[in-house]
Amino acid sequence: MRRLPSLKINVRSEVLETQVLSRPRYLGLDIGNRRIGVAVSDELGLTAQPVMTLERQHNRREDLRRLGRLARKFGVAAIVVGNPLHLSGELSPQAEKTQVFAAELGELTGLPIHLWDERLTSQEAHQILYAAGRPRQEHREVIDQVAATLILQSFMERQGTGIRDQESEKQLPETRDRGSEGDDGKIPAA
Repeated sequence: MRRLPSLKINVRSEVLETQVLSRPRYLGLDIGNRRIGVAVSDELGLTAQPVMTLERQHNRREDLRRLGRLARKFGVAAIVVGNPLHLSGELSPQAEKTQVFAAELGELTGLPIHLWDERLTSQEAHQILYAAGRPRQEHREVIDQVAATLILQSFMERQGTGIRDQESEKQLPETRDRGSEGDDGKIPAA
């Protein structure tokens, strides 16, 4: 955790000094064949916020460069990538593609990549959009960034930095753990 400069606040002629703590920021990605949903953690490391949906280019390298620019823009310390496993936990063909793309992104940016189980996040994202009153026809434009936000928020909560962890002292139930057992979710170095 890095420490930012002290702030002095004048309250009724008293000067209070507060230390502003900044947590590492993360970029969250929901990578699909046509679109990439992008989310970022806030400066306090409490919540994941949707950023945008990138339309995939025909040039894979350009997709990687655009994500690298976003990582630099937000000053992230690591990237969390949704890992689309089968419900059984086995690798899906899409998970294999995603892992290759994530490894290339890690090489390009030099940032740690955390693979995070994204099973059922698209379904959960659709439910959130329905609850918000958005008709199904409008989901396409935002569904990927909502899914990226859910992936990143789940990762942050498991790391102990998400807002739900700040509100409650108790451990998250095991059913909420989306990380792989015995694995920190990082892609091994090549």
